[in-house]
Amino acid sequence: MDSYNVPRKFPTTVVGSYPKMPVALEAIKRRRAGEISEMEFNEIVKLAVKEVVEDYLWAGVDIISDGEQAREDMVVYFAERFKGYSIGDWVRVFDNEYFRKPVVLNEIEWIGPITVYHWEYASSISAGRPVKGILTGPYTMAEWSFDLHYKDRRELVLGLARVIRREVEELVRRGARYIQIDEPALSTRPWREDAELLKEALEIIFKGVEAKRIVHICFGRIERILPYILDYPVDQFDLEMKNSNFRLLPYLKEYGYNKEIGYGVIDVHSFQVESIREIKEAIDKIMKVDIVGPEKIYIDPDCGLKRLPRDIAKAKLKNMVEAAKQAREEW
Repeated sequence: MDSYNVPRKFPTTVVGSYPKMPVALEAIKRRRAGEISEMEFNEIVKLAVKEVVEDYLWAGVDIISDGEQAREDMVVYFAERFKGYSIGDWVRVFDNEYFRKPVVLNEIEWIGPITVYHWEYASSISAGRPVKGILTGPYTMAEWSFDLHYKDRRELVLGLARVIRREVEELVRRGARYIQIDEPALSTRPWREDAELLKEALEIIFKGVEAKRIVHICFGRIERILPYILDYPVDQFDLEMKNSNFRLLPYLKEYGYNKEIGYGVIDVHSFQVESIREIKEAIDKIMKVDIVGPEKIYIDPDCGLKRLPRDIAKAKLKNMVEAAKQAREEW
């Protein structure tokens, strides 16, 4: 593996998901139909991961992912591979988006590595760039499941945290330097008791972990829970900013935010490609508010890029990288 020096100021990264390659979509379909084994599925998906990594390298992104090409859905993917789950019927999320809602039937157990295979492969072809280990968090897993076993929300969330911890340990043992826990469901219930429950879960997941600890929260009224999450045991909050017109910035300033921030400058719900100038102005915006220095600001999209056409995702990332380069020269 080649060496690669992540820039000290304004490193660029991704939140995780990338547009699905046709080979990955076909593999997911065939696996669901029972036509291929898990091992065959993983091998086929490697072809998609290779395309994703090539796109990231072309754009110049510093810290990358495997594009989550194996994941039919961020919850279903893990539920199918944890013991104790069954996959239920299709449920509408929003608009025309549906997913097969998992059902908890027994105690959740980790029975072997889930994300490691494609993380390792992406790392082997990343030209030395670090690859994030990315896992759906226990709060979101619980919120987006039917529970027929624990019958206690806190016990389900903490049980899932213990299982996710096992996957984190495996990733770190293999050399992962960045571990990200995705918790999009938290902003849909922006209440103190929910924020405190997730803190308890993250303490289980991250205690003693020697890697960059990241939690990703997007959309919703995050400002309502900011006072209750700033002491989470994480090094970085990755936050959506662009889509909400950077509404969070004054709140971060008011509450004395001092951790690293994954700063969303790309609207993943828009097919319009942000110009280099537009993204550079977004970076200038956080610098002028004077929350943290450029060494603590990671430039990335608001959320995953999976709903965008591939050519648009590539163009957005390319401009994002160029804007970050310009910002390094100024700040």
